[in-house]
Parts: sequence; C-alpha cells; structure tokens
Amino acid sequence: MAKLSLFERRRRRVRTALRNRAAGKPRLSVHRTGKHIYAQVIDDAQGKTLASASTLGADKSGANVDAAKKVGSEIAEAAKKAGVTTVVFDRGGFLFHGRVKALADAAREGGLEF
Repeated sequence: MAKLSLFERRRRRVRTALRNRAAGKPRLSVHRTGKHIYAQVIDDAQGKTLASASTLGADKSGANVDAAKKVGSEIAEAAKKAGVTTVVFDRGGFLFHGRVKALADAAREGGLEF
C-alpha cells in the first residue's frame, strides 16, 4: 500500500468519524482549491448528489470568503428545495477556518442544521 499524504490521512480520518455518527443523514461535502470552492449534499446510502453549488460560473468571483458565503447560502437553498434540512458537515481534509468556516456559517444561516 502506498504511503498517504498528510491531507489524505486527515481526510480519511474525518470521513470515518462522520460515517460513525451520520445516522443515515446526507453529508454536506466541501472542497476548495486556489481558485474555487465547491459544496455538495450527498446521500451516501443511494450514492447520489442531492444538491450542489460552487463558484464556477460567469457571475461569480473566485476564491475568497465572500464567495464562500454565497456558495453556503446557495447550497442551503438547493438542499431545502431537494427536501433536506439536516446534514452532517464533511470538511474533508481542510481545516475549519477561513473559507470553509464561512461556507458552513452561511449554510447554517440559510436553514441547514448540522
């Protein structure tokens, strides 16, 4: 087995802990890059994405806290439209501060519970 990067080890540790306490709830997965931030509400039981939002698109700015807040409110709106109100937050291997925290706070304000 190949040696995993520190990021990948942290990501697997977070996901494993999530699965143990998810209790069948969909997960709000966040991924960020240098230019964009992405969020998806995923139902792992069915293996389907229920809602998604990102900074990709013509009218959106890239990688900053304001853009992350916008994505957070969009994902909350899309999740409510799909009938999801309660999720577990999956930060992946990313630390919970900056853009990831801004997205989470905006999603909570938008009505998602986690």
